[in-house]
Amino acid sequence: MIDFDNDKKLYYSIKEVAAHFNVNESLLRFWETEFKEIKPKKTPSGVRQYTRVDIEAIALVYSLVKDKGLTLEGARQTLRVKKDEETRRLELLRRLEKIKVELNNLKSGLDSL
Repeated sequence: MIDFDNDKKLYYSIKEVAAHFNVNESLLRFWETEFKEIKPKKTPSGVRQYTRVDIEAIALVYSLVKDKGLTLEGARQTLRVKKDEETRRLELLRRLEKIKVELNNLKSGLDSL
């Protein structure tokens, strides 16, 4: 899992990004051809380098396709019409997950007293 709060890297490899989303590297390459929002930088030798912006775009596509079960066309339409709304929803879910982890840590600390 990539920890964006503590990791100061500018670029991530396709292997790191695939592991973060628990998907195959080939799926990321496919999504790159299907969604204009996903456009990693490529080195002269063709190695993909993903920025946080790329990873956020992948997170949006992942959420629409894997979590909501939309088709690729449905995901493209949603990104065209409701991208800002979906981005805010995804960010809210991330924040809630962090709060959940913090609350569980507090509970564990209190239980051990």
